[in-house]
Amino acid sequence: MATQTLAFEIGTEELPAFDLHNATLQMEKLAKTAFESAGIAYGEISVYSTPRRIILIATEVPEETEALEEVFKGPAVKIAFDAEGNPTKAALGFARGKGVDAADLERRVDNGVEYVYATKRTPAKRIADLLPELLRGLITGLSWPRPQRWGSLTDQFRRPVRWLVALLGTEVVDVQFAGLTAGTTTRGHRFLAPGPFEVPCADELLNVLRGAYVVTSEAEREAEIRKQIKAIEEKTGLVAELPAKVMAEVVNLVEYPTAMVGTFDELFLAVPKEIIVDAMLVHQRYFPLFTADGALTNKFIVTSNGDPKFEANIIDGNQRVVAARLYDAKFFYDEDLKKPLEAYVDDLENVVFQESLGTTRAKVSRIEALAGQLASQAGLCESDIAEAKRAAFLAKADLVSGAVVEFTSVQGIMGSYYAKAAGETDQVAQAIADHYRPRFSGDDLPESLVGKCVAAADKLDTICGLFAVNQGPTGSSDPFALRRQSIGIIAMLQAGLNISLADAIDFALDSYEKQGIAFERGPVRQQVIEFFVTRTKVSLKDGGCSPDTIEAVLSTGVCEPAVIITRAKALEAARKDNAETFDDLATAFARANNLRDAEVGVEYDEAALSEVQAALSCAICEAETKVAKALGEDDYEAALASLAALRNPVDLFFEKVMVKDEDLAVRANNMKLLNRFVAVFAHVADFGLMARASK
Repeated sequence: MATQTLAFEIGTEELPAFDLHNATLQMEKLAKTAFESAGIAYGEISVYSTPRRIILIATEVPEETEALEEVFKGPAVKIAFDAEGNPTKAALGFARGKGVDAADLERRVDNGVEYVYATKRTPAKRIADLLPELLRGLITGLSWPRPQRWGSLTDQFRRPVRWLVALLGTEVVDVQFAGLTAGTTTRGHRFLAPGPFEVPCADELLNVLRGAYVVTSEAEREAEIRKQIKAIEEKTGLVAELPAKVMAEVVNLVEYPTAMVGTFDELFLAVPKEIIVDAMLVHQRYFPLFTADGALTNKFIVTSNGDPKFEANIIDGNQRVVAARLYDAKFFYDEDLKKPLEAYVDDLENVVFQESLGTTRAKVSRIEALAGQLASQAGLCESDIAEAKRAAFLAKADLVSGAVVEFTSVQGIMGSYYAKAAGETDQVAQAIADHYRPRFSGDDLPESLVGKCVAAADKLDTICGLFAVNQGPTGSSDPFALRRQSIGIIAMLQAGLNISLADAIDFALDSYEKQGIAFERGPVRQQVIEFFVTRTKVSLKDGGCSPDTIEAVLSTGVCEPAVIITRAKALEAARKDNAETFDDLATAFARANNLRDAEVGVEYDEAALSEVQAALSCAICEAETKVAKALGEDDYEAALASLAALRNPVDLFFEKVMVKDEDLAVRANNMKLLNRFVAVFAHVADFGLMARASK
């Protein structure tokens, strides 16, 4: 059967960049599902998009669907028909479900039993007749964050739809939407080749658009932008900053990209570079240019969608926009410097941290105290403890500064500049800049232990407070990003912040109680601890650690994330490097744990021990000493090695000793010995869980 290409274009006013990207992904899934549901075969489905269009191309679409004959086995004849031969409810329901008449049911014998069968015949259908409804369904099936209606129409889309093209080969598909009927006319680039342009057949749609200055693929546009930027870098000797998120947006703001270089007055380089970069990247989607050693220059790259012939005008217009933003930035920066950072702290009384938890000023008092407690617990010297408290006191002050109110993404960073200007130490200033870190997975951690104490205090205060007022994460909902903040704390604990998280949680909850926040202390404390344990488990699993290893460690009651991670990784490594020993030891532990009687205790009669029992007793005593010493020194590998040394004596014990001896005194002594054996593992791991998982 001959096949053809289907081309479908939805032409619109400019769509928001990230909405467009999501719609492109949706369209491919919707189309494949719709084609399969309709029984339409195809070779390949591709989706293209630009700010003004979404295009679906399906190759090797046949003229007709395949005719189908499906046979379904139903109930036994004795159930399907009554004594008079009339169809019962069972037969009628079966026939109805298969879309056939009960009179058309057939009888067939299968393994000596007669059943009714339904044969459903679906004739071939002309695909061109199926497509109008299918393609309209693709338009209406797209999910948008804020769909619009326009004019007096009831149909909705993210932006007004201005034209439709729908071709199966050369045949026009009669798709109707929002008062439009699909045809063969498309439009090109709004400025370079507006059109309209005639599309002779489906295979030519993309070629027609390319000839009309439209680059239809996100990947092609990004490659072209990067190519042009590389040429600029080579010509100027400068380096562009190209954040992935900004690039993804820029790619979907242009149909025919042209990279151009603009400049701004060097006067603005006196402003902290983070504000300038924020103004360009976040607000204008320009790419700043740096020297090879990382110094910001007064040059930037504009990705234009305009006519390259008017490059001078385009650059001039964008330079005016940048100048306006930078004048604002310089004004706010200069005004903010007129008083020391400390003077802003009391203004935080007017900033609500959370409705039930009071103001940001109250939060500052809590994190100041908590940062000092963490620094003390981490073993910092008196001067560093003081600097941790000072940094925490000043960390939120820039939230009420003019620059941060205008350029919100530089909070913390501006505080560090203002701190330096006010004569604060470099360590205090850096801790202020770092206290929001890590902001996302893989982000840098605070540089110093002082910075880690302040960052951990800020995050832990937020987590404890929101759990106290029943605002913790639920399911997939985490509006306050508590999971991300907990992962940040765990990362800092792993990176050398040597504190007890449980003690820190207690201190944070104490602060809320002193503030007068009412909550049930015990349950909230447990929820916060379990929250961190859960995040730690997720982190370990994502890192490839076996679930049974994690559970074996957690069974000992340990709840400190850094300890859980260290022990789980050590246990996983030991299992991998010495698999046979640990598998056998896990089996022996499980056997001992099942046979023992905890009620008889561990005080066995050494005089009554046989040579084999005595050997196990000596091994247990030695292991107890070594395990206790190793755990006291946080040397989990040594603790595991001490347990591994028990393998031979316990194997020999089970081989030579009748544990449940008929002599009850002997049996009791054996049970006490096994109790002592199992107890050695109590603070290391539950090997029984590992044994069960391996079976």
